[in-house]
Amino acid sequence: MDYKSLYEGKDFGIIRFNEKLKNYTNFGIGGCADVLVEVEEEYQLVDLIKFNKENNIKTTIIGNGTNILVTDKGIRGCVIIISKNYNRISVDGNLLKVSAGALLSEASKFSFKNFLTGMEEVSGIPGTVGGAVAMNAGAYGVEMKDIIKTVKLISRDGQIIELSNQDMDFSYRHSKVFDDDLIVSEAIFELKEGNQEEINEKYNDFTNRRVTKQPLEKKSAGSTFKRPVGSYASKLIDECGLRGYKKGDCQVSEKHCGFLINNGDATYNEMIDFIEEVASIVFEKTGFKLEREVKVIGEK
Repeated sequence: MDYKSLYEGKDFGIIRFNEKLKNYTNFGIGGCADVLVEVEEEYQLVDLIKFNKENNIKTTIIGNGTNILVTDKGIRGCVIIISKNYNRISVDGNLLKVSAGALLSEASKFSFKNFLTGMEEVSGIPGTVGGAVAMNAGAYGVEMKDIIKTVKLISRDGQIIELSNQDMDFSYRHSKVFDDDLIVSEAIFELKEGNQEEINEKYNDFTNRRVTKQPLEKKSAGSTFKRPVGSYASKLIDECGLRGYKKGDCQVSEKHCGFLINNGDATYNEMIDFIEEVASIVFEKTGFKLEREVKVIGEK
């Protein structure tokens, strides 16, 4: 398919062809996208989704690339990036309205500046608001389901839908986004008025915990595995003697065993094999089955 002639000149945002996806993911792994579009406005996102459907072009949505592992063969069709160019944030009383591409960390800081409390615990999650809402991301006991009021979504045929917190079917690392193959466009957080000094104290505390305990400077997708019932992935991996364990450029972080990192130029096959090996060792030694939290996308 001649993607260049199809997409050139269209008002969809920033359009690139045969773009390396390793440059758009925290893992630093992944082949090329046939077409990559960074949208800037909601109408562009809606029009692009409709255009792709009309032309039978597969559409893949990614945000800041923090929780994905892209295959070495890349992604066929059109990859839509909902990230830094789709990032409006505003406040109305205790309600924080955020476009899906805004970083959750930036949205949190914006709320703090407006004397709103409720996002301190999740302020260090590295992804976008859209990705966080889709997977009901959480940290330190707070998840998106605890602070979301409503979510604006777009269906795969370009229809705009607004759902309440209850209608989002939030559960552990899951939401209606996955069930109905929806795209998050905007979220409204319902927060509380707070004391600036107390907000800053909580924010600094959680920030210090992350900086000292997580390998934020390394190429990783954050927590590689979901929390198993009855234990923690990092604890189990550590107990199996895997802290610092490595093969080639793949390694279990010495700082936090729940993070598997790319120390250089690891390929998809090397990383996925390494993830499966770590899970297999944990299962053999402890009986706990670790389920991958990182989402694999692309042609295999």
